[in-house]
Amino acid sequence: MNDRHARPRHHPGFRSDLERMARQPQQQDRRRLLNWLLSGSAAVLVAGCGGGGSGGSTTTATANSAGTGTTTGTGTAAGTTATTSSCVLNATETNGPYPGDGTNTLNGAAVNALTQTGVMRSDIRGSFGSSTTVAAGVPLALTFNVVNANNGCAALANYAVYVWHCDRAGLYSMYSAGVQNENYLRGIQVTNANGQVTFTTIFPGCYAGRYPHIHFEVYSSIGMATLGSNARLISQLALPRDACTTVYAGASGYATSANNLNGVSISSDNVFADNAAAQMAQMTAAVSGSVAAGYTGTITVGVAA
Repeated sequence: MNDRHARPRHHPGFRSDLERMARQPQQQDRRRLLNWLLSGSAAVLVAGCGGGGSGGSTTTATANSAGTGTTTGTGTAAGTTATTSSCVLNATETNGPYPGDGTNTLNGAAVNALTQTGVMRSDIRGSFGSSTTVAAGVPLALTFNVVNANNGCAALANYAVYVWHCDRAGLYSMYSAGVQNENYLRGIQVTNANGQVTFTTIFPGCYAGRYPHIHFEVYSSIGMATLGSNARLISQLALPRDACTTVYAGASGYATSANNLNGVSISSDNVFADNAAAQMAQMTAAVSGSVAAGYTGTITVGVAA
């Protein structure tokens, strides 16, 4: 992808978001639940786009048995709770060239969505701030189950999860030519008592050279989620190939993604290829749904907490 960079917009810090959360924890929980219910069957799973990767050690733990649900991937089944039958430590992956987490710059200016008012949200399809642009694509509702891989896969409550990915054309907001002034498909939430957060987004596209994926970072608290270097885990998740094939062939705006998918696989991907089999099984989201109704998905994220 040949992106031209432009200076990103600046927004006020999100201190007011933190103060509001501290004052109204119950309202935040209700909002989270309402957003999940409103998404209904028009839900989604996640994938994004980025560069180079690294594998990680595998740590296996066991806990209570998880529930079951329809899946088209190898992650935790849709509809389960945060408790999982087993988990491994997620591989650490690159945050890529488009993280928007304050760890890189464009034209000498830091690019950091984490400090902008409005980034804390469950529905990440639209830009926040002065823009009202909404990313088009097949709806996807993705639930992250964040667990402690060093302590029996116990749910990690009050952890912050920052998610970002490319749009259906393979472009990244804040960076790619034509969308530098947007900040859609980026957002952060705090895990509930079950270690869960759910994002409403779109099914991401596939650009040349990368398998369909989504980026995410996990922080030990929302207070730490102001700079990518504070993250406890930087990783990516993969989308199941059958779901990608169906979306790219059956939904408008994904034609280029269909062609790009034919040239890549998980085993050839420069990020995922060096991971252990157990890691990739966990890092591939479980997805169900259709192009017409949208998709839902779940993923278990093992953190060394």
